[in-house]
Amino acid sequence: MPRIHQPATIAEAPQPAQPLLEAVNKQLGSVPNLFRLVATSPQALEGYLGMSGALAKGALPAATRERIALAVAQINGCDYCLSAHTFLGKNLAKLDDAEITANRHGASNDPKADAAVRFAAKVAQSRGHIADTDFAAVQQAGYSDAQIIEIVQHVALNVWTNTFNNVFQTEVDFPAVTAREAA
Repeated sequence: MPRIHQPATIAEAPQPAQPLLEAVNKQLGSVPNLFRLVATSPQALEGYLGMSGALAKGALPAATRERIALAVAQINGCDYCLSAHTFLGKNLAKLDDAEITANRHGASNDPKADAAVRFAAKVAQSRGHIADTDFAAVQQAGYSDAQIIEIVQHVALNVWTNTFNNVFQTEVDFPAVTAREAA
């Protein structure tokens, strides 16, 4: 049970958040608990959706974005995000179980994606205090400066959602996955 009131319906959310939740519903076919809980602050919801939407148009493929989300959620012990991104990884990005397991361990079975996921994991673990060799490895894998910026931005966005869900104890509304499973 979440620590704060979660609007049960779009109509129960603050009025400025309602059109944003309608857009989520149109895009996803439902409004996951994370969005309804964040909607308590329409400004926070607008910020989250704005960053997510902008990054979705970026240079990183959806599969790489999901891989990063899984790695960061595992690092931060966020069961909600692990559950959501395992579902999205399987159903939207078409990642198999072996790849999801590798991602949760901060790696990938795809050589290029491996560099991005390892870099993202190091950024998350070190709070950005990475070594020159870490930066060189992601560059040598063929990632452009813009893509590296997006990797860092994805880490930041996922750290935010992980922290949000851990603080407010968002109820998992995806098939449940726990951080302990990959430890």
